[in-house]
Amino acid sequence: MGMRRPFRILIFLVFASPLNEGQGASDLSPPIDALIPWLLREDTQLRGIPFAEVIFDATGKKVIAIGPKNATDRRVVGQISTVLDEVVRRLNAPESVIQGIPRINEVSSHFEDTMRTLLDAVPGLSCDFPRTVEGHVQRSGYPDLRLVDKETNHVFYLDPKLYAAGSRDSSFRTFYFEPKNSTNKVREDAVHFIVGFEHAPGKDGHWKFTRWDLVDLAHFQVKLKAEFQGSNHDMYRPDAIVAKSAR
Repeated sequence: MGMRRPFRILIFLVFASPLNEGQGASDLSPPIDALIPWLLREDTQLRGIPFAEVIFDATGKKVIAIGPKNATDRRVVGQISTVLDEVVRRLNAPESVIQGIPRINEVSSHFEDTMRTLLDAVPGLSCDFPRTVEGHVQRSGYPDLRLVDKETNHVFYLDPKLYAAGSRDSSFRTFYFEPKNSTNKVREDAVHFIVGFEHAPGKDGHWKFTRWDLVDLAHFQVKLKAEFQGSNHDMYRPDAIVAKSAR
């Protein structure tokens, strides 16, 4: 757990000193002065961070590992597996609505919808889109689905991902989690799953999904990308513009 202390220092700096309305940047000098040098130590401090630690520090909830000998876990994994086989069968069908969609990024919501419908229809299971702390359904952001085993009330979060055949070992970013209080959807101790669907070029440009993997995130490690952001509204302030075109 060598990452625990540095990561919690970062969490404290970012979340314990919010920029309140009317509060100037100078008011945040001490935490910012400590944060920036730490962020620059990317290679030594910001890689290999346990995802379970990120979730716990950001939400107070535990990431529970799947127990291979746990009867409930074995049963639910079996039920999910049966559903995922059916998801692939349905969405590979020539008449599937996704076969008319040109961009793969626009296909993922159909996987979420199909998984939710089929999992919710399994006796003993309940599946829906997770809600934020304010009770709102939010489709964007992690995780995408919340599955409940009715017998035990155990919660399983699922997040489907689509990837092209041959890209399983790619180092490009394919997962992100943004810790925000208002949009937090992780509200229970739970098992966290990624559901990876591989796709390959099909005939006549149709999508062809060739396999799926159910991934336990209990031992998943992530890295933090330091990025400061601003909008057009932030940049083009009247008081900051020093010259402009005649028109």
